[in-house]
Formats: sequence, C-alpha cells, structure tokens
Amino acid sequence: MENEILDVLIVGAGLSGIGAAVHLTEKCPGKSIAIVEGRERLGGTWDLFRYPGIRSDSDMYTLGYNFKPWTARKAIADAPSILKYLHETVDEYALHDKIRFNQKVVDASWSSEEALWTVSLQHGDGSLSTVQCNFLHMCSGYYSYEEGHSPDFPGKAEFDGPIVHPQFWPEDLDYTGKKVVVIGSGATAVTLVPSMTETAEHVTMLQRSPTYIVSRPGEDKWALRFRKVMPGKLAYLLTRWKNVLLGIFMFNLARKKPAAFKGRLLEMVRDEMGPDVDMTDYTPSYNPWDQRLCLVPDSDLFDAIKSNKAEIVTDHIETFTKDGIKLKSGKTLAADIIVTATGLKMLTGGSAAISVDGQPVNFGEKINYKGVMFSGIPNFGMTMGYTNASWTLKADLTSEYVCRLVNFMEQNGTPIATPTLPSDGSIGTEPMLDFSSGYVQRAIKDLPKQGDRKPWRLNQNYPKDIINLRHKTVDDGVMVFSKARVGGAVNQETPVAAEAIAAE
Repeated sequence: MENEILDVLIVGAGLSGIGAAVHLTEKCPGKSIAIVEGRERLGGTWDLFRYPGIRSDSDMYTLGYNFKPWTARKAIADAPSILKYLHETVDEYALHDKIRFNQKVVDASWSSEEALWTVSLQHGDGSLSTVQCNFLHMCSGYYSYEEGHSPDFPGKAEFDGPIVHPQFWPEDLDYTGKKVVVIGSGATAVTLVPSMTETAEHVTMLQRSPTYIVSRPGEDKWALRFRKVMPGKLAYLLTRWKNVLLGIFMFNLARKKPAAFKGRLLEMVRDEMGPDVDMTDYTPSYNPWDQRLCLVPDSDLFDAIKSNKAEIVTDHIETFTKDGIKLKSGKTLAADIIVTATGLKMLTGGSAAISVDGQPVNFGEKINYKGVMFSGIPNFGMTMGYTNASWTLKADLTSEYVCRLVNFMEQNGTPIATPTLPSDGSIGTEPMLDFSSGYVQRAIKDLPKQGDRKPWRLNQNYPKDIINLRHKTVDDGVMVFSKARVGGAVNQETPVAAEAIAAE
C-alpha cells in the first residue's frame, strides 16, 4: 500500500516477530503495527528448516513466550510442535490481519526531517512497494535465508550422489538403506544423525573437531509434577525460572571452573558410552561455553552410536571421491549421500540495505545499546537472543523495551530516539559475541561491537536484563530524544510528530 504510515513495522513472522506483535498490541494499544514476512508462511526457522528431526536446542519452557505457557509434554520439541504453538499464538491474539506475507524488506532509509523510515518491499511476484513507519523493529534473525555456509570441498564435482545442505533439504530425498556422511559437529549434525539412522543403512558424523555433547531428558519431570498440583500459568512460570536459574548457575560454573566442568561433561559421555569408549571423538580442544553445548534428548545420539547404526569420525577432508570422501588420515568413508551441516551465514539486519539520512549503515562500525539498538541509528530495534540461554528470553524483553520506548516518545512528544555515544570517544569496544564458533568468527568483522561499560555492554544474563530493559528509566542520558526537523525547524506537519506533539 503506497504512502501508508505505521507506528511500528516488524520485520519477520517467526518466533521473535510474532512475540513482538503480541507485546505491542497489548502494551501500546492504539498504535498501528504490521509484520512483513518475506516468505509465504509464518514460523521463520521452524518452517524454513525441513531436515529430519528438526527440533529445539533448548527447553520450551524458556524458548516459549513469557505470556503463553508451553503445555505440550515434550520439553525438547520438534518443529511441527513449535509451529503449532506459533499458530495458536497468532489465533489467540488475532494477529492474522497484521501479517503480510511474500513481502521482503530490500531497503530501509531513515529521514530525520520526517521522523520516518521508508521501507522498500519486494513482493513474491517481483513487484515493489513502500511503507513508512516511525519505528522499525527487526525480528528477522541472525542468518541468511538465501544461503548457508558451504565450503568449497576439493573434488566436490566428482561425487556421484546428492550433496545436501540442511537449510535446503529436498522434500524427495530418500535415504532409506543408504550410507550417509554428515559433515559437521554442531546442533544440526547431532540432530540429523540419530534421526536418519531410523531408515538409513549407516550414518557417519564427520567432524574436524569434537563438540561438547550433553544428554537431557526429552520431558521435564518437574514441569509435569508442577502441572498436577498448581494452575497452568503458575506451573509454567515456576518451571521457566527453575530452568533459567539452573542455566545461569551452570554457565557461571563453567566459566569459573572450566577444567572441572569439562571433566564432568566428559564423565557424562563415559557414563553414556561405557568405560571402554575412545574419548578422542568427544573431547573438544576448547573450554565449555566457548561455543554452545550440543543438547541431545534422551541420549538419542549415543544410542544410535551404540547400536552401530551411526559413528563419529574426527578427521580432515582431503577430497570428495566418486563414492565417498577420502580423509587426510588415509581412511575413506563410503557414502551414497553427503550432508554438509557446515553452518549458517550470519547477517545483521537481514539482507536489506539500511541508511540514515542518506548515509549507508555499516553495522560493523556500530556499538550495541542495551542489546536492542545501535549507536547513531534512530528508532531501530533488533532482536538478538542470548548465546548462553534460550533465544526467546531476550526476544520478550527486547519487545517489552521497544514498547516502553515507543510509549515514552509519544508521551513526551519526541518521535525520535537515538542511542548516542559520548563525543569524547571514551567508549572502548570488543566483539559483541565472545564465541569461537566458526559461524561467528566468519562474520565477526561485519557484526556490531559492544562497549566496555553499560549501557553499551551486553549482559548475556536474563535477570540482569529484566532490570535493564523492563525497569530502568528509558531517558538515561544516553538515549537522545528529539523532534522531526525540516530546515532546522520542528516539522509539526509530520503525521507521527504532529500526533505526539498534540498529545503533549
């Protein structure tokens, strides 16, 4: 719709975007909002990925929303269950009319004269349209939907069988009775291997280096007990906080006593695999939580290996061959199908071109503000989840903060809010993510930085962020509030600005 002006435009109809729409609908009544989604369906990650066994890599009591209890039995849920939860949310909060499918953001430009973003949208049929908004809330995740990370393996063209990246899983791929090699050692690989062994002849997980693998029950027994004796919302809240606090305790213990924590994780593997297991394939060279731990529900990966339907091989690829992979050790792996679970391509702000008053934004030069906004970019929020806990814990708080900010701007007649660095250049910087994972390191130069002090520093801590985002004052002296200007004067004709000034 041409010349449409919204109060808030949400980009992405996945877990974050749908949650953001609920928060804005509930906490900013009367504000006009819409969600644009580049794909034809909602769900984001949980609809895009179709590989066997796709599931959450954290418990649904913390990956679920703070306003909608997770009621299914499984704590580690598969994608169809998560999609059902998302569709229920859309139904319960009447969001259908707010979601616009097949509209991909290709460009977003901010004008301080108008206090508006002008967003260019490419429709499914290739046509373009624009929409304007006062606040742009990016909920499009942190990776490219168009391409994954696919190394150029030597001899790739020589292999006779299909080579599949999990992000683009073919619906008609039949691996029944086939030998499969899965290249990778992250969450996707440890999910694929036990799932494919159900029908494949044999599945090999080929890794360059091991990852910490931890088994966790697929159901949370305490959650099920709580449900029997207390109301659903209270049981959910109690389970959620139990898991939050346990996660924080474990993370802090791993950071304070890495050697002891590592020893315990490896001992748990021995308990799963037996005392005679060769620990070479299970002993990473890095400390726990330098990368995310890989969670497997109900020991499924360990069981698949013990049944001899699967194995882990730690080696380097020399070349693909006609019928498999030759390793640098001299060993060969026979394969009918090769799956390259080699990771994602990280993006900040999706693939859209972002500019402020005619100047292109380079996110690699920006500094995070409260884990929500960025230095020098007005009225622009982005959802980025925790590296050490469930994504939605941070997504909920991010949206709550955006609601507070939007309401503050309206109440004070200041339709522009810009996180502003001190002019003396006193803020030191460091990488926003302190992970050694390949997908992070490949993108590190293009990712925003974090500062050496608050509010420019990430907490990576849910209770601290509750205080920071839900309770601390919005007008903190760092966020600069202003009015729309044309030729140096207040522009009271701008629709959003005029409405705010009239309400003052």
